[in-house]
Amino acid sequence: MTHSHTRSSRPSLRGRLLLLLLVPMGVLLLLDAVASYGISLTYANRVHDRDLGEDVQTLATMVGDQQLGGDLSPQARFLLEYDPGGRSYFSIRSTLHGLLAGNGQLPLPAQVPLIGKHPVLYDTTLAGKPLRAASVHVAILHDPHDSLIVTSAETFRDRHQQAREILLLATVIQTLLVVSVLSLLWFGVGRGLRVLDPLTARLATRNHELTPIDGPDVPLEIRPLTRTIDALFDRLRKMLALHDRFIADAAHQLRTPLTGLSLHIEHALADPRPETMRDALQHIQRLTRRTARTAAQLLSLTRAQAPSLDMDERGLIDLARMIPDAVSQRVHEALRAGVDLGYEGGSEVCPVIGDAASLNDLLDNLVDNAMRYAGRGSIVTVKLQAHADGSSSLIVEDNGPGVPPELLPRLSERFFRVAGSHEDGSGLGLAIVQRIAERHQATVSYRLADAQGLCVEVHFPVPDSPSTLTAARDEQGSYKA
Repeated sequence: MTHSHTRSSRPSLRGRLLLLLLVPMGVLLLLDAVASYGISLTYANRVHDRDLGEDVQTLATMVGDQQLGGDLSPQARFLLEYDPGGRSYFSIRSTLHGLLAGNGQLPLPAQVPLIGKHPVLYDTTLAGKPLRAASVHVAILHDPHDSLIVTSAETFRDRHQQAREILLLATVIQTLLVVSVLSLLWFGVGRGLRVLDPLTARLATRNHELTPIDGPDVPLEIRPLTRTIDALFDRLRKMLALHDRFIADAAHQLRTPLTGLSLHIEHALADPRPETMRDALQHIQRLTRRTARTAAQLLSLTRAQAPSLDMDERGLIDLARMIPDAVSQRVHEALRAGVDLGYEGGSEVCPVIGDAASLNDLLDNLVDNAMRYAGRGSIVTVKLQAHADGSSSLIVEDNGPGVPPELLPRLSERFFRVAGSHEDGSGLGLAIVQRIAERHQATVSYRLADAQGLCVEVHFPVPDSPSTLTAARDEQGSYKA
């Protein structure tokens, strides 16, 4: 029951198309009925007006040939007054004798027609009943001094009835046409949706493949959907590749310290003397720290290699405020390591668009790399420079043993360590820096220091929007105030 209910509640593309077409077509059918009734009524009015004009002309000819002595003959009166429906009216007026005959006091038109001219058609009322009337002015053959104004009128009933009959016939035909169109549309949509069958079959035959599904047989209307799915597949492939790479890196980096831990534990168990146990525990502590650092750097590298930052995760960051605070937090560690850690930077703002946590990881790895490989008694300087074009540079320089020039291009490779180094590094620090810089559209360059040692520069581009620099300056000014 749940399955059938879920299935019935799913939206239907065919039903939605029919609904979207049925409502407008119903409105159009209603508007068409109104327009058809108006056209039919106009046509009926023209026919009846023509007949009414011909009738009044015939009536005028008939009465104008009689010798009227102020009245009509009984035969003429019978012909004029005969109306089985009771919907017709007439009046005959003499210009000398007044009303001669009629079954109603029909008003004359605003402008009396000329003798011998075409009838004048006009709307009028009789006892509150709307009528359509026609008047004609004719001469009397036997009395040249007198003339007759003959008026004939009828109600609008026959006109409206004829218009309704035409409308009914047109509505039946148009309704049948709409039903036929919707039936053809229902059949056509069903046939048209079969074009998706190859795509459905192609997806059904896949197991764990994440290759693109877009192809030449995909309709243009469905292509945005397939492109969205392909983009999702691409992100999934990258995430799975990142997952596999993390597993491979972890296996590569943790194999050696874990093997060393096992060997020292076995050595301590085999020789329980205090000095042997102490030596083994010291090696185990060193290997444990190395393993913990390697694991932390692997996680940091994985975060740095994740897809680009979303717009919601990015924000305006002033390096001139962030970098000094981050350097100050490493001073005590540098003192314990015997390293002189310093900072040089101006008062100008250095705005970047990015993620503060990632930029902290970038600085930590630069400082950690410099302190680790420069050694005790060295000097490590963190510099921040703001350029005139709005870009900025973060520089970490040390006076350690440096790196051979030919090896500088390889410093960003994963697990690369300069030969002859006595520090237990994982070779991931600068690789993490490179990945974080790429996520922030920054570039990393390596060069030898003026005297000795290594200089690493991360150049951040101008922020995306020109207003960003102004906003950063305003924020810096309020902060100082």
